[in-house]
Amino acid sequence: MNIISVNSKNFEQEVLHSALPVLMDVWAPWCGPCRMLGPVVDQVALENDHIKVVKVNADEAGDLAQKLNVVSIPALLCFKSGEEVKRSVGVISKAEIQKLLEL
Repeated sequence: MNIISVNSKNFEQEVLHSALPVLMDVWAPWCGPCRMLGPVVDQVALENDHIKVVKVNADEAGDLAQKLNVVSIPALLCFKSGEEVKRSVGVISKAEIQKLLEL
């Protein structure tokens, strides 16, 4: 599955109106923990075709990160039917991400 880059312009279409549950990774290129978590999120995306995985670069889409009340990164947000249902902040394992996806 492709990972989609999301910003304030396509957030509503890609996340809020998604037919699939959405895992959102909020990250920044300068963030060491984000760079550690990124490949794990990529692997989860490849192994789970029943979810949509999107990434938000907090530097480029700071307005969206602020709107979502993301104050620390990396942050993983889970959306189902247009509503945020779970959130995790910091580096977590692949198993913990899978558990987060149990919606």
